[in-house]
Amino acid sequence: MDGNDVKPSGGCPVMHGGQTSTATSVTSWWPNALNLDILHQHDAKTKPFAPAFDYREELKKLDVEALKDDLRALMKDSQEWWPADWGSYVGMFARVAWHAAGSYRLADGRGGGGTGNQRFAPLNSWPDNVNTDKGRRLLWPIKKKYGNKISWADLMILSGTIAYEVAGLKTFGFAFGREDIWHPEKDVYWGAEKEWLAPSDTRYDDVTDPASLENPLSAVQMGLIYVNPEGVNGQPDPMRTAAMVRETFARMAMNDEETAALTAGGHTIGKAHGNGDAANLSEDPEAADVTAQGMGWMNTKGRGIGRDTVVSGIEGAWTKNPTQWDMGWFELLFGYEWELKKSPAGAWQWMPIDIREEDMPADVEDPSIKCMPMMTDADMAMKVDPIYNAICQKFMADPAYFSEVFARAWFKLTHRDMGPKVRYVGPDVPAEDLIWQDPIPAGATGYDIGGLKAKIATSGLSVSDLVSTAWDSARTFRGSDMRGGANGARIRLAPQKDWAGNEPERLARVLNVLEPLANAAGASLADTIVLAGNVGVELAAKAAGHDISVPFAPGRGDATDEMTDAASFDPLEPVADGFRNWKKKDYAVSSEEMLLDRAQLLGLTANEMTVLLGGMRAMDTNHGGSKHGVFTSRPGALTTDYFVNLTDMAYTWVPAGRDLYEIRDRRTGEVKWTATRVDLVFGSNSILRAYAEIYAQDDGTETFLAAFVDAWTKVMNADRFDVK
Repeated sequence: MDGNDVKPSGGCPVMHGGQTSTATSVTSWWPNALNLDILHQHDAKTKPFAPAFDYREELKKLDVEALKDDLRALMKDSQEWWPADWGSYVGMFARVAWHAAGSYRLADGRGGGGTGNQRFAPLNSWPDNVNTDKGRRLLWPIKKKYGNKISWADLMILSGTIAYEVAGLKTFGFAFGREDIWHPEKDVYWGAEKEWLAPSDTRYDDVTDPASLENPLSAVQMGLIYVNPEGVNGQPDPMRTAAMVRETFARMAMNDEETAALTAGGHTIGKAHGNGDAANLSEDPEAADVTAQGMGWMNTKGRGIGRDTVVSGIEGAWTKNPTQWDMGWFELLFGYEWELKKSPAGAWQWMPIDIREEDMPADVEDPSIKCMPMMTDADMAMKVDPIYNAICQKFMADPAYFSEVFARAWFKLTHRDMGPKVRYVGPDVPAEDLIWQDPIPAGATGYDIGGLKAKIATSGLSVSDLVSTAWDSARTFRGSDMRGGANGARIRLAPQKDWAGNEPERLARVLNVLEPLANAAGASLADTIVLAGNVGVELAAKAAGHDISVPFAPGRGDATDEMTDAASFDPLEPVADGFRNWKKKDYAVSSEEMLLDRAQLLGLTANEMTVLLGGMRAMDTNHGGSKHGVFTSRPGALTTDYFVNLTDMAYTWVPAGRDLYEIRDRRTGEVKWTATRVDLVFGSNSILRAYAEIYAQDDGTETFLAAFVDAWTKVMNADRFDVK
């Protein structure tokens, strides 16, 4: 028995050989080992449906209007076990949706509400998500009624949109199409802190410089969605908070106007809860006793509901009519002077000075009782920051404009992680194409594919040119938010055409050859780039003595500069690509971890990652023509040589510099090849070596070719949501 095997008091010892504790794992003895789990999360085995289940087909059976009617009714159906504030749940469901969608960050596209991840740890137990568990339980009868025709992910986001509609906002629209996951996400890095709400200093190089926040994070502290409502590190200072708000929302792809609108509109309905002692709350849902049945934060020493609810610790509503969409937030914030006070729970908040009784909100349970409104430090930031103040003045002068900006910003907040509009489902999808949806026109499909392939094959471009360009175009895809990829041929536009990882001079040379061929054939350049990569793979296989055909689906379109929000594409720039054995510079994160990150965003399994990397090494596709890892005497041919030589005990591996190694003949000491850490890991990691050995076997060639073609096609088609 080790230190983690705690026997229940008075219990009887029993055989227990299964590894069921989260405190340890079979690899916890080696904490620095490469963890491949992120490549195998959300496996089909976790899904409760038959393999043929298609959520988008189920959505066609959904009675959307009946569902929305049920949600509208729920907004006013106060439950005794968790009563609604002022008899309305609009604030509750706006918050459930906001805190689901609000975890999205632009840097890596992870987070957001597109997977129903709020049901699982860590999000279901974040301090900032207190009592969202109650919201999901309130939604359960509706989820139960409509079953598989509506995902939790869609239902949670829709509940917030309906909440604003019920409050009186003309919403911009809504799209279904978010598919649920069935266990916690393993790929999302939320920060290195080991405690909730650790000081912000731990994730900033300099907490006075918001831009120094560690990438890819956007929240200022572990367990928060955005910023600390009490101020930087809990110390009120609206100007400092304004700077934090600006950086955090920018990292969520929001500009200043959208940020101001979301802050104002988000606080127009609902209230903060802090009328009690947070120390009296039970454990969070993930840590709660089995009797809690997955709910947490219950008051253990008092009533803990209605006016006595504790959530953030801040107490009060922002407006006098917290269930109505109006200009009340502006009227109070700009109509009064404010002073710092402590809530009953001991949290810093701003209170109005000499407020008139008619401007005070009613108690959530007794309308005859008037209560003090409040503002957080983030609210005050909108008043004291000159840029935000000017935007708020514009909103106050034109309430209709404010409502429109908020409705659009809310739609963006709740849909940004869904990817392009082609993935949207339902009757309320807005007709307007929005630039943040990365619009792409439809491409031609009726051209002579065979003729174009023949022209590409005789164009004078090398296998490396053809394969590398197609790969660089497609590798930007992120399954996290469904952005990037080869469709649109944005590799020819700013900023991608100038990215160091795309070898701008070589890229321009290749595109100058491919573009006239595309024009002559009536094909898009996007299609031609991918088709050229396929031709390169087929030529490389032929050079190795094999005839293969790589599947191709025409129909990609070519985006324009006007269709491209260049700034939002900056975060998609690869700073390392292990598949092409390249790094922009040295990083604290190991090369193999960066390879895993890219593979996971591309949706690859460990096996697919292995076979693609080995094949690309054999085809001599390294960035800048580097020979590191090209373990073959016939570069440019699609062979298994990489794996054969990687696993051959005739060689030794010797360090030769930072991230550089020599592969030497064990007998003579002669340097045979050079390699990087990315290459070494496929021989050193036991799991990756097991895959490599499959392809190194004497009978491994056919398996290799089939697996490579499948994995290659998967990457080339990753963003083809119009092709099943």
